[in-house]
Amino acid sequence: MSHDSELQQAVLAELKWEPSIVAAHIGVAANAGVVTLTGHVNSYTQKHAAETAAGRVKGVKAVAEELEVRLAFDARRDDGDIAAAAIDRLAWDVSVPRDAIEVKTENGWVTLTGQVAWYFQKQAAEQDIRPLLGVVGVSNQITIKPRVSTSNISDDIMHALHRSWFFDPTTIAVTANDGHVQLTGTVTSWHDRQVAAETAWAAAGVTDVENDIAVT
Repeated sequence: MSHDSELQQAVLAELKWEPSIVAAHIGVAANAGVVTLTGHVNSYTQKHAAETAAGRVKGVKAVAEELEVRLAFDARRDDGDIAAAAIDRLAWDVSVPRDAIEVKTENGWVTLTGQVAWYFQKQAAEQDIRPLLGVVGVSNQITIKPRVSTSNISDDIMHALHRSWFFDPTTIAVTANDGHVQLTGTVTSWHDRQVAAETAWAAAGVTDVENDIAVT
């Protein structure tokens, strides 16, 4: 059996293993470590969970997610109801600054705009919207407020990466220009690549992360 076939079977097994996913209608293709997910799921939460599950399989270098969300009839909501639910959910989340986020919905697709101080606040807003009934997708266009002093971003991120057992310090490089951060180098898994980006986002003053780390 070829490596691609083995990887395909491993990803299929992981999708079936993950209890939050109904994997019956998900197809998997693998080519040189790049996994493509096709087919459909019945919620946006499952779509996100499928991408995460595929990415944690050993040997996956990248995930191309082409899944369609097909809502069951009783899960459909009109855009007004979705927007109202989204605004209410954001208002109850202490991680999201009050009145900082605008919500627009179109055919079940939610677009978030606004500005926050930290990336975790941007993430929290999207995480609030994913499980809502009727949502088929989320465009997170929330921006991070720039900070006056960003001179130590590269050093701060490198120190944080060095503290983690995930990374060999010699394999990753960090460059920063104002709040824009670029990550280069290599890691051994798609999961580690994601963790490196999340580590960079946690640094004060980061407004954008370009993740050019390769999975080997």
